[in-house]
Amino acid sequence: MLIHGRCHCSNISFTLDWQPEPTQIAVRACTCSFCVKHGGVWTANPSATLTVRVKEPSRISKYAFETKTADFHVCVVCGVVPVATSEIDGRVYAVVNVNTFENVDPSMLSKSSASFDGEQQDTRVARRKKNWIGNVDFAAH
Repeated sequence: MLIHGRCHCSNISFTLDWQPEPTQIAVRACTCSFCVKHGGVWTANPSATLTVRVKEPSRISKYAFETKTADFHVCVVCGVVPVATSEIDGRVYAVVNVNTFENVDPSMLSKSSASFDGEQQDTRVARRKKNWIGNVDFAAH
């Protein structure tokens, strides 16, 4: 399934090639204050391929908080956060915000909340390496 997503103004867009074809997509509503305030509801498929396109890189702000182990890619024009990345062992891993999906029936999304408060940094990095999208490409627009 090819999933398309974008920020409100389309400065940041992505295509997520989700294989095999999902009947349900598990999504996590993170309970941290950043995700709550920005509407971050995240999903990933370790076997998927993610291509991110940015029209104007100067209009992207990367925000990292607390552990500084992930970058949230914020469009400075519209304020939407479509993707978060984490560099682990020289490789970029990512999750995408389902609130930015363009072509997915919301009934496919199986939502649960997630809290990572108190998670140790090594545990956090290992979880991302196992569960996040590991095939990520930032393509020229």
